[in-house]
Amino acid sequence: MNEQPRLLVVDDEPEIRRLVCEILEDEGYRVSTAENATEARTLKHSLNPHLILLDIWMPDTDGISLLKEWVSEDSLLCPVVMMSGHGSVESAVEATKLGAYDFLEKPLSLAKLLLIVARALEASNLQRENAGLKQQLVTDIEPIGKSAAVARTKDQLKRLAQHDARVLFVGEAGAGKELYARYLHNNSARREGSFVDVAVGSISSENAAVEFFGKENAGKVFPGLLERANRGTLFLSEIAGMDQETQLRLLSALASSSFLRVGGGEPVRVDVRVLASTRIDLADEVRSGRFRQDLYYLLNEVTLEIPPLREHSEDIPGLLAFYVDYFVSHDKLPFRKFSMATQNYLRNYSWRGNVRELKNLVQRLMILGVGEEIEMDEVKSALGTGISDSLPSISVPDFYNLPLKDARDQFEKAYLEYHFEQSGGSVAKLSAAVGIERTHLYRKLHSLNIKL
Repeated sequence: MNEQPRLLVVDDEPEIRRLVCEILEDEGYRVSTAENATEARTLKHSLNPHLILLDIWMPDTDGISLLKEWVSEDSLLCPVVMMSGHGSVESAVEATKLGAYDFLEKPLSLAKLLLIVARALEASNLQRENAGLKQQLVTDIEPIGKSAAVARTKDQLKRLAQHDARVLFVGEAGAGKELYARYLHNNSARREGSFVDVAVGSISSENAAVEFFGKENAGKVFPGLLERANRGTLFLSEIAGMDQETQLRLLSALASSSFLRVGGGEPVRVDVRVLASTRIDLADEVRSGRFRQDLYYLLNEVTLEIPPLREHSEDIPGLLAFYVDYFVSHDKLPFRKFSMATQNYLRNYSWRGNVRELKNLVQRLMILGVGEEIEMDEVKSALGTGISDSLPSISVPDFYNLPLKDARDQFEKAYLEYHFEQSGGSVAKLSAAVGIERTHLYRKLHSLNIKL
């Protein structure tokens, strides 16, 4: 293992704790000890040990019950080796069924103790490596393209990966901001840690504190996003959708690298690199009071603009070929290829949805189309451009002739009134439909004189 393994020894006998601690420390392990289940719970969550040696007979909660509790709340529980001075076949069988790695009888055989600890850590390490390899198959897709724009962005990210600066990814919807964030993580020293991505707008303000900071209830701990990303990267997608209270709590957590779980009394320390993305101008959100200026500066140590697809259209043929191969290998779809004329047509298409729109188009054509070659008419039909190309231009709305602010207000009023009617007059449904947090939405409705 790259870091010194952390071991937790739980036993109510002081001499056993002292002896086991000394032996394991001599072998180069970092050892912490607990004399009862209450102390063990606290140390497990604060230390995140690589292995636990757990006595069965303890005065408050027995080891079997404690193991059962940990297994139920932690799907990634580290190896647990049970110890007992009153060992029995039944205890060993029950502990193994619950997921214990092995069982040691007292008086302890020191040679056996060291052998089992070494084997348990080795098995755990292999399991983590296999899980990492599986995750790598999904997440190690590099941004595709040989254009100067893509090469420049990847080069900047490789340099940023050598430091822990917080990066704000700015770009249109579908441009690949999350993919570039993963690329940064995969090239950093945190690559062995988790990459936890969250769509901020999908979290309601009522649940945001629990989602981000976790909770403690009846002695059980439910880790939040920050804890799950500990020693890794937390990616906040479309950060402008975060409500004010969560902004304040996140600011405090990032400034101090610690926070309190909901219902908790002890601060939790984390080591997390936070990356964020936005498709709207956060500086405008700050000026309007919808986004905290101090959090904006904290997250925006480095700004990286992800170019829209139309600005590197030379990458389109390569992207088309990549996604054809992707859907052939991942979804077992029959192979199809784009004709040269079709590729040329798509190089000059506007791609308002960027790479995401291109990926969806390829998938749709491969599922619904027939024949090995994908021709122009099929693509135009899938894009909905076949008929409109031949229609005369349509006159623009009246508000196009107004100043930008007045035109925006008129559009927003008509847009929100339409969706409000579709939502049956429910602000909760309207909030979900248009992707605006309810507190912001009430202010917006009031400013546009839309009656509730």
